[in-house]
Amino acid sequence: MKTIVLKAKEIGEIKARLATESAPLSCAALWDALPLQVNLSAWGDELYGTIAVDIDAENPREEFEVGDIAYWLQGSGFCILYGRTPASTSDKPRLISPGNHLARIDGDVSIFKGLRGLRLTVERGEEEGDD
Repeated sequence: MKTIVLKAKEIGEIKARLATESAPLSCAALWDALPLQVNLSAWGDELYGTIAVDIDAENPREEFEVGDIAYWLQGSGFCILYGRTPASTSDKPRLISPGNHLARIDGDVSIFKGLRGLRLTVERGEEEGDD
């Protein structure tokens, strides 16, 4: 299992497990590009920002689970989904257009509530086993 670490002054360090089963190529592209700095802005209960990583569609979808991290295909976006977005049709986060699942945050995502922006560092975490 590979993990990434999200670091920022406002949130400390948060780990997320890469979604290597549903999007192995997307996860590999992200992993190879790390570490990354990304300036995030809020859109409902989503923080998003452009990253300099080109990833092709891989099992893309619009609706995700709370705590997911997605790659927004239309804008090379790194998206942290911690609640409803303006595009949501249920309690689940929804991107405005399809994206790939990148990771799942371990722990409480309510730490992101109320943030209007964030300067985030994304680094490699642990790399265990063959999955």
